[in-house]
Amino acid sequence: MRTLAVEKTKILVWDAPTRVFHWLLALSFAGAYATSEGSGLMGVHLTLGYTMVGLVAFRVIWGLIGTRYARFSSFVRGPAAVARYASSMLNPKAEHSMGHNPLGAVSIVLMLLCTLAIVFTGWVYFNGGAHALKSLHEGAAALMATVVGVHVAGVVFASLMQRENLVRAMFNGRKQGRPEQSIRWSWWPVAVLVLAGVLGFWWLQWQAPNAIGLGSNMSPQNAGQWSGNWRGGDDD
Repeated sequence: MRTLAVEKTKILVWDAPTRVFHWLLALSFAGAYATSEGSGLMGVHLTLGYTMVGLVAFRVIWGLIGTRYARFSSFVRGPAAVARYASSMLNPKAEHSMGHNPLGAVSIVLMLLCTLAIVFTGWVYFNGGAHALKSLHEGAAALMATVVGVHVAGVVFASLMQRENLVRAMFNGRKQGRPEQSIRWSWWPVAVLVLAGVLGFWWLQWQAPNAIGLGSNMSPQNAGQWSGNWRGGDDD
């Protein structure tokens, strides 16, 4: 054990696309949640919702073809593995996952599914769906907020148990490990493309809120509640 500790150093674990996705999704959800009340910012709310589903689509693709620790095959485990990890959490000597641990994987999958549920129910309601969909939309958002809270608490707990700042690792991509556990490249060009795509979409919506139908298909019964644009004014 002493030899392994000496050999460990800071290695690259999280590639740049995974990190950019992580913080863009967090920012988009926080912004969408904050702008869910009040029609003046509904355009922002809708734009951020569309951003979230686009980010999830990218993450699914990257989870299949991305780097070692970004791929779903490296961290998604069955109930038995999750139970074993949960039972060993309080043991400081337990072996820690280099990428996402099994419990963290559960929260990630739940957040991806919640995002899809939030955007789907919101989109259908916005385009004339039954009023009950609004309750489902809000319920999915509340579940997402709960999962995010548990995820953050889990990260703090794991950071204390592992004596390593896991939040900082999601900024710089580096964790303690052995050299052979490192990924080879951070894939910054892909991360730049993702960021450029999101910023370009936001700019497009600022210039023309109805460009992809955020304001053009609103049903009459929902128009009073789901209105506004990026500038907080009336519908075009």
